[in-house]
Amino acid sequence: MFNKYRFLVAGVNTKVPLENKKMVNYINFDNAATTPSFVSVLKEILSFSNWYSSIHRGKGYKSQFSSDLYDESREIIANFVGADINNKEIIYVKNATEAINMLSNILYKENPNSVVLSTCMEHHSNDLPWRKGTIDYVKIDDLGRLDLDDLEEKLIKYDGDVKLVTVTGVSNVTGYKNPIHKIAKIAHKYNSKILVDGAQLVPHTKANMKNVNSPDHIDYLVFSAHKMYAPFGIGVLIGPKSTFKKNDPDYVGGGTVQIVTHDTVMWADPPDKDEAGTPNLMGVIALTRAIKTLSLMNMKNLEKYEDNLLHYAINHMKNIPDIKIYGDCNNIKDRTSIIPFNIEGISHESVAKILSLEYGIGVRNGCFCAQPYIQNLLQVPKELIKEKMLMPNSPKPGMVRISFGIYNDFNEIDVLIKALYKIVNNKQHYIDKYEDKNTIHRC
Repeated sequence: MFNKYRFLVAGVNTKVPLENKKMVNYINFDNAATTPSFVSVLKEILSFSNWYSSIHRGKGYKSQFSSDLYDESREIIANFVGADINNKEIIYVKNATEAINMLSNILYKENPNSVVLSTCMEHHSNDLPWRKGTIDYVKIDDLGRLDLDDLEEKLIKYDGDVKLVTVTGVSNVTGYKNPIHKIAKIAHKYNSKILVDGAQLVPHTKANMKNVNSPDHIDYLVFSAHKMYAPFGIGVLIGPKSTFKKNDPDYVGGGTVQIVTHDTVMWADPPDKDEAGTPNLMGVIALTRAIKTLSLMNMKNLEKYEDNLLHYAINHMKNIPDIKIYGDCNNIKDRTSIIPFNIEGISHESVAKILSLEYGIGVRNGCFCAQPYIQNLLQVPKELIKEKMLMPNSPKPGMVRISFGIYNDFNEIDVLIKALYKIVNNKQHYIDKYEDKNTIHRC
């Protein structure tokens, strides 16, 4: 099937060397970590470079031009994710991780005794920032999906003390799409707000925060540009305007104030108050151009295409002996284009190394910054976890992860399937060649 999106992405025909020095087209199946750039984004950056200037810093034409683009970008962001610009503040940060940390600092300043419900399937970035206060975790079922009954039971248990339910929109491990609006409705029923980690959601499906009067609206949303074809290090935190008015900013300095004396400070209004220093204008330009490109493609068309890739890959991988795919492989309607797997008898690190050096295929291996979820899916005994904590540099349990982008195609999956068959059928050869018993397995 012809992929009409492929030409939109930079570097898709780049050749890389194999171990035997042969040059082959690189196949990138590691898009959940970082996507390559849209060609349109790179062109936009080059075009805008002649006009680049500090924003909100001067009356010169370039400064005014840059400032206007920066300010107008928030409406582009709001329209893309269905945020009510009149009620939501849009704060630019480095990435989703910084966004969650910023929100955590704000909410704990406001109410240090509040309870936060996270889940057992979260990325570390949506777990660790909440551990400065009381945190509990919504359970997962045997296939790794969220247990919504447990969510409601915990909300009842804490009797109104849960101020925030924080959940990933799409798991970066299994690709499960969580029913965020159903979760929001449950959370709001018990007077809690909801944060959605949209790092894997926003690039792959149509996000809609909904009107604040809707019982299933999303209170807070975070996402990163580098996972949606826009490099240059920008992320977004969206939340109610009232959240950002109450407290002093995390970072202080240029651009955060209205009046300063040696005795007092009058902070600027959000979002300026929370964007200290010279903002990452190039990152914003990249993100807005990526959003415009995605919008022209139509997110529903993109989602349908990536779903076809997922179905094609899983249906072929299921037939390969000794391959274990994690998560539900029969009912995959609620999964995005992520496939975690292992090959019996070969470490995840060696499989990733073989795919790279022998076939020019880039994948991710390890724990994907979601160690508790991986430990649960792999059913790692607590005793082994304690042992690994005593020897943190020893090889760790983990998985291999394939993750597709809109530029990947079925021919690339065919190359992967052939490679996996060869690895399984020549397992001992590859073990002898690539297994290093002293390898440090990084998660």
